[in-house]
Amino acid sequence: MSRLHRPRAGFWIRLCVVVIYPFVGLIFRVRFRDLDRVTPPAEGGVIIALNHVSHIDTLLMARMVWQSGRVPRFMVKSTLFARPGVGAIMRGAAQIPVYRGTADAAGSLRDAVRALRRGEAVVVYPEGTITQDPRQWPMQARTGIARLALLAPEIPVIPIGQWGAQRTRPRWRRYVTRPVARVSVGKPVDLDRFRGAEANAATLRDMTDTIMSAVRDEVAALRGAQSPTEFFTPTRTYVDGR
Repeated sequence: MSRLHRPRAGFWIRLCVVVIYPFVGLIFRVRFRDLDRVTPPAEGGVIIALNHVSHIDTLLMARMVWQSGRVPRFMVKSTLFARPGVGAIMRGAAQIPVYRGTADAAGSLRDAVRALRRGEAVVVYPEGTITQDPRQWPMQARTGIARLALLAPEIPVIPIGQWGAQRTRPRWRRYVTRPVARVSVGKPVDLDRFRGAEANAATLRDMTDTIMSAVRDEVAALRGAQSPTEFFTPTRTYVDGR
């Protein structure tokens, strides 16, 4: 596939592309739907909100964002930056560390806003971890995505649903019968009613659920199934180091 746009990318991003792009194609048969919705306007920032179904789906999402013609800036847990090798790549590729459950959490949002104002694509997994829903629907998300959207109200929030990346094969079959990984890009979430709203608990929860409902609709379209009316609530809180 050719990219929809070709923005500049530094050495570390291109190194990641050289590794990730063919690896994802080796593991999955990739199907993207309405990928052009990630790009308008190509030179403007965008918040990408998506569901999380497996450890490997981050690589799939990185390829998807790159395929759309954007350079992905993932908001990822800070502990990854402390790992030898991985941390150097994360820093070199200008990914955004998230210090969950600490006093530094606000700094992550400021870094994300700066990236958005530079016209970049900031990728957020609002759930904070792989879904714990027994049926693998998007679960109740953390409110960081709402806080970010309130800090940058002019930036569109694009909901993306994915399905299939959780279907990894045993190693001996992985390169013979590749599972299909599907990604569906929705239209920007209508958040107009929240403009100028106070960032209190009720607003943040309502805004987060509105975004995740749009993500869930895309997942339902991919699964060809009726989505649940309520979000599964995890029984534990996820913070760095846990």
